[in-house]
Amino acid sequence: MSEFVITPPATVAIPVKGTSQEFPVRRVYCIGRNYAAHAIEMGHDPDREDPFFFQKNPDNIDLSGEFPYPAQTSDVHHEVELIVALKSGGTNIPVEKALDHVYGYAVGLDMTRRDLQGVAKKLGRPWEIGKAFERSAPMGPIVPASEIGHPDSGLIELKVNGAVRQTGDLNQLIWKVPEMISYLSDYFELAAGDVIMSGTPSGVAAVVKGDVMECHVDGVGDLTVTVV
Repeated sequence: MSEFVITPPATVAIPVKGTSQEFPVRRVYCIGRNYAAHAIEMGHDPDREDPFFFQKNPDNIDLSGEFPYPAQTSDVHHEVELIVALKSGGTNIPVEKALDHVYGYAVGLDMTRRDLQGVAKKLGRPWEIGKAFERSAPMGPIVPASEIGHPDSGLIELKVNGAVRQTGDLNQLIWKVPEMISYLSDYFELAAGDVIMSGTPSGVAAVVKGDVMECHVDGVGDLTVTVV
């Protein structure tokens, strides 16, 4: 019988709303610039081009309701997103079959060290230093699709200290959830436990310590996170 030379890390898991069950996370995929207005505010053409993805690490997920202001930055931005949790996967998944692989949905944040991401962009380097840092993916509980269906329209919004910063509609996604799943499966072998962060509407902006971020996605729920 083999023995590990160090203690294996704990499995990262997201609670399932209304139950004592948890959803174990394997990978976290994030799609970039998936709302036209956000693409424009980031200085890019909103026309439908091939999607692009980056990754966060499973242990970047945080369920505490607090976001510690991270090191080595002075410009941290909020990005509210619909989270998609997969119960199965595969390769070359047809668009019309993609939703069969979805377990449920959640509300989450893609917190971003924008200044560090900006430097990486200019130098043609990967984005992880701006995206995949500790506790950079606050999330709420997963709501099973068996209870709410597959939301494809409805308000997605973020308030900071009660003032609306980001607002959009899920029907404004450039690449819809089934298309994201299908496209990803052409390049990666998707599997149960994979999580997809589906992009953020316009209005991204900086937060400071003490700010309270209130996130909402129609049909999915709410998430409140305080910057500490």
